Amino acid sequence: MENTELQRTVDEVLAGDTGKFESIVLAYQKPIALYCCHMLGSYTEAEDSAQEVFFKAYRSLDKYSPEVPFGAWLYKIAYNQCIDVLRKRKLGKALRLFYQDETQHRPVDQQIEAKYLDEKVQRAMAKLSAEERNLLILRSVEEMSYQDISLILQQNSARLRKKYERAAEKFRKYYANAKGEDRYAGLQRQGIERNPS
Repeated sequence: MENTELQRTVDEVLAGDTGKFESIVLAYQKPIALYCCHMLGSYTEAEDSAQEVFFKAYRSLDKYSPEVPFGAWLYKIAYNQCIDVLRKRKLGKALRLFYQDETQHRPVDQQIEAKYLDEKVQRAMAKLSAEERNLLILRSVEEMSYQDISLILQQNSARLRKKYERAAEKFRKYYANAKGEDRYAGLQRQGIERNPS
C-alpha cells in the first residue's frame, strides 16, 4: 500500500468510514503476525497478539502522526504488545530466529533460520534481553533500517547500530556455547554406549 493511499485510507477511517480499516489490516496482517511470532515464539500467541495490535491501532488511529511512517507506528504497537505478553509469561524464553554459520563468517542477518525451531537458537536467544531480541528481529528478520528501528524504539540510530552489534556478538557467543554443550553431551552418550557397565 502506497503512502498516499495509506494516508487517504487513514483519513477516511477517521472520517467515519470504518470499513476501510480492513484494507490496512490486509496490508500489514502477515508481517505483523510474523513479527509477533518471532518475538513470542508461539504461533497461537502471535495470532492473538496481532489481532490485539490492530485493535489498539484502530482505537489509537486519531493519535497517528503522518510524519512517522505508518509501518513504524504499527511495529511500535506490536513491540509493546509483545513485551506485555512476555511480561505476563514471565519468561526470557525465545524464539526461533537466526544464527551465524561460523565456517563462512557471514553477518548474523544473513543467517536466518526462520523455518526451523532450533533448540540451540532458543537457548541462545533466551539469554538475551527482550530489547536485544527485538533489535535482532527488527534488523535481521524484518530487515528494517536503523532509521526505522529508531522511530519504533525512540532511540538514536547510531546507538542502535552499536547495540545491535553487541547483541549479535552475545548471541553468537551463547549459540556457540549451546552447540558446545550439545557436542559434549553427545560425546558423553557415545562413551556410555561404548563402555556399558
